Amino acid sequence: MSFKVLVVDDSSFFRRRVTDILNNDPELEVIDVAINGLEAVKKAIALKPDVITMDIEMPLLNGIDAVKQIMAQAPTAIIMFSSLTHSGAKATLEALDAGALDFLPKKFNEIAKTTEDAGSLLRQRVKQLARKKGAALPRISTFRSRAAVDAKANSDNTTSARTSKATADIGKYPNESVNKKTDKSYKLLAIGTSTGGPVALQQLLVQLPKDFPLPIILIQHMPATFTSAFASRLNTLCKISIKEASSGDILKPGHAYLAPGGKQMIIDGTENAAKLRILEDNSERIAFKPSVDISFASAAKVFGGNVLGVILTGMGADGRDGSRLLKNKGATIWSQDEESCVVYGMPQAVTVAGISERSLAIDSFPSAILKEIQHG
Repeated sequence: MSFKVLVVDDSSFFRRRVTDILNNDPELEVIDVAINGLEAVKKAIALKPDVITMDIEMPLLNGIDAVKQIMAQAPTAIIMFSSLTHSGAKATLEALDAGALDFLPKKFNEIAKTTEDAGSLLRQRVKQLARKKGAALPRISTFRSRAAVDAKANSDNTTSARTSKATADIGKYPNESVNKKTDKSYKLLAIGTSTGGPVALQQLLVQLPKDFPLPIILIQHMPATFTSAFASRLNTLCKISIKEASSGDILKPGHAYLAPGGKQMIIDGTENAAKLRILEDNSERIAFKPSVDISFASAAKVFGGNVLGVILTGMGADGRDGSRLLKNKGATIWSQDEESCVVYGMPQAVTVAGISERSLAIDSFPSAILKEIQHG
């Protein structure tokens, strides 16, 4: 039995191209196409596809609004096609916030070096989403309130109250009760993720208090033009400070540093005086830029076992080797559970390898982290 796909784009050339690529896989069948957002909503409801490929800029109803309506009326796994521009990045992030699960560059030469490789990647991503049967991560629109945006201006008393509430929420999650506090002196929170990561990171980071006592490094597989927009978006929504990392940045408590797309983020110095170094990477040997393995390995050298490492949703196994290096130094490694992942690839890799000590739903991480580092 093949997975059913609805292709949505106002370009007849692109619709044909995507249809031909997907139908080249016996596990996939393009059951119909739509030429605008309105038609996409109607066909999503009527045809109930397993996956929808969605353009952003279309007449009558754009892709972002189409995603909103589809997720409200006929929730479906949706992959967006995006331009690799700053405005394209912002629009794609809005679509992910609305309920889309993944995105790819619309120009196939930006996906891979050959048309064959690009087609293979597209088919792989569509099948990964199809296997979710339309199940999406918990949506995070509830955190996009004015209160969240204004949180940076709140007083320390308000922040403390939020921290106490977050700590009190630990009891809501049954698996938290088995978590034992350790005597470890954590110095860094390191998070790696890929497909589904933008939503998962936002879900986690918006719930951390302003006085979070550790620096945080974030490694998200994302194009170079996207990471600046994503960091800016997170900084607006979260109580902690978040920026796209730059060479020379000094790691500070309550600050998160997002690895720039297309480059590698390395930690130098000592655990009490750590700073970042951003490296250009034209190597064909390393598949991911940024790479979770590379950043985690540098964290192991500088911080040793005083790291809490987290692997969230993502395709592949990036992060497994870096997590193993951290674990060998005595660090703590956690992973996201299969049910709340968009793609259970990276978390599964560290779990199967026996590296991850705990597997948590995405909404359990904030309270579990606060308890583990004994904050609040």
